Amino acid sequence: MRAVVQRVDDASVEVDGQITGQIGRGLMVLAGCGEDDGSEDARWLAEKIVGLRIFEDDGGRMNLSVTDIGGAVLLVPNFTLYGDCRKGRRPSFTAACEPQAADRLVNEVAEHIAAAGVPVERGVFGAKMLVSLTNNGPVTLLLSSDRSF
Repeated sequence: MRAVVQRVDDASVEVDGQITGQIGRGLMVLAGCGEDDGSEDARWLAEKIVGLRIFEDDGGRMNLSVTDIGGAVLLVPNFTLYGDCRKGRRPSFTAACEPQAADRLVNEVAEHIAAAGVPVERGVFGAKMLVSLTNNGPVTLLLSSDRSF
């Protein structure tokens, strides 16, 4: 699984004019699944998200996690994270997980995050979403369960 993690002051996702997820201070996470991903990848990704120490402590150092600050996670499914742009001008998505399995895995990530005591809001799998956020820093990190970056 892959994720783009952004430290935010606030974030929301809207589908068909309705807010489906909204958080204050915390992490906005775009999450995508590859064809070889499974439950262990979902668990790893959730643990990494919850444990990332990317919020500043009183000394101004990135030393605190979303749990430490009492923040929340906005988790947005995003198959385009597996877009391959190395050839041509149109991305290929052949490495992305099939939709039903991807939805299940993103749900597993959300369940693991919630089980760690972090509130989770969600985007809607397969929907056209409008995502808004205020990136704090900006701090933006890439995660991959296969540890390729």
